Amino acid sequence: MVNNPITTIFFDLDGTLIDTAPDMINAINILRRQQQQASLPLSALRDYVSHGSAVLIQKAFDIDHNHPQLEPLRQQFLQIYQQNIAIHSRLFTGMDVILNYLKQRQLKWGIITNKPSWLTNPLLKALNFTQDCCCVISGDNLIHKKPHPVPLLFACRLTHTQAQHCLYIGDAQRDITAAKRAGMKSLVARFGYIEAGEQPEQWGADGQVFEAEEILGWL
Repeated sequence: MVNNPITTIFFDLDGTLIDTAPDMINAINILRRQQQQASLPLSALRDYVSHGSAVLIQKAFDIDHNHPQLEPLRQQFLQIYQQNIAIHSRLFTGMDVILNYLKQRQLKWGIITNKPSWLTNPLLKALNFTQDCCCVISGDNLIHKKPHPVPLLFACRLTHTQAQHCLYIGDAQRDITAAKRAGMKSLVARFGYIEAGEQPEQWGADGQVFEAEEILGWL
């Protein structure tokens, strides 16, 4: 990294920057109770959060992707989640140290997520989170989303940064794939939402961090 110093850091949102699982599973459980089903523990669904709402619904209601109730349940879930989006969501432990470091060193940072903007923006606003962030790119802002490199390359344009001077951090394989395709360095956030049986060490990232503060070693 000596020849290509990192000047800009981009984060995935759910499972990397912010621990949103408690609010998402809470919304699932509200929906389950509406369907006369018992609540599930956080541990039962946490690792699926980064896979999106459809997968969460499939796991929570034990249905497959062809089930006729999948989309109606998903829409109900998203409405409930939007109404309860920032009750328990917080920065991951140690991430405040990273953001303070970036601010002190005047390093730019941004968020690139597949979460739609109508959920991303209220969440960040509720957590008073956008004042130092140089860009926020959501899954519905562009034609393509991760694992396509376009969102990451667009973030480079917005921040006037070349990809080789950027570090992207995420907890899903699509994050690492997008970073590689964009020409960025990448780290796997092992503290995020990684399903049992996945093998992050084979995703081709430049490294892995098991705690947020380990990111400092890459800066």
